[in-house]
Amino acid sequence: MPINTFNETIKQTARNYLTAIEKYFDSAKADVLFYYGYIDRLYETIFRAAIEELTAEHKKNKRETLIIILHTNGGSAETTEKYVNMIRTYYKKVYFIIPNYAMSAGTIFCMSGNKIFMDCSSCLGPIDPQIYSIKEKRYVPVNGYLDEIKNIIDKSKKGALSNVEFVMFQNQDLAFLNQCRQTALLSVNLLEEWLVKYKFCDWTKTETRGYCSR
Repeated sequence: MPINTFNETIKQTARNYLTAIEKYFDSAKADVLFYYGYIDRLYETIFRAAIEELTAEHKKNKRETLIIILHTNGGSAETTEKYVNMIRTYYKKVYFIIPNYAMSAGTIFCMSGNKIFMDCSSCLGPIDPQIYSIKEKRYVPVNGYLDEIKNIIDKSKKGALSNVEFVMFQNQDLAFLNQCRQTALLSVNLLEEWLVKYKFCDWTKTETRGYCSR
């Protein structure tokens, strides 16, 4: 994920693109950050260091806008919340550029921005945060997991549960299941807060209801 893992040629190419983007948004006096990879707690320190490095460069002429070029398969909703808290400590406005796709927690991340820039090939995924499963040693979609558990419970109430499904249900980790529910709830709460506070903060008119009361 960090840009210092690239070779020098790719580094310089990336710098050129970032500089061009900064010039395009010059009126906003913007900083630009490129994020590629999972949104994971392992990267929280790296992300904070990157934000602090950017802001340290402009202590005298502080920049109010951060532009994030984002490409991610998703990851942790909790880490996403930390990222947003870090960013909003220093920046008044945040713009997201999605050159390809931002999935899962990446979509939630975008909803914390004031603007989102995409083209015809860009994609935002469903708002389905992921959680790391120690058992499977990978991230699993929270809502998909909860939906499957609900499906098994519904079938058991109807007496239609197979022996295989019964064994599967018996082997569920209740602590992990509760963590999934908390993560799903956190995602909804974050969206409700960020959409009003950031994404729609400048909206004064809607297509269907006309002018909004503020």
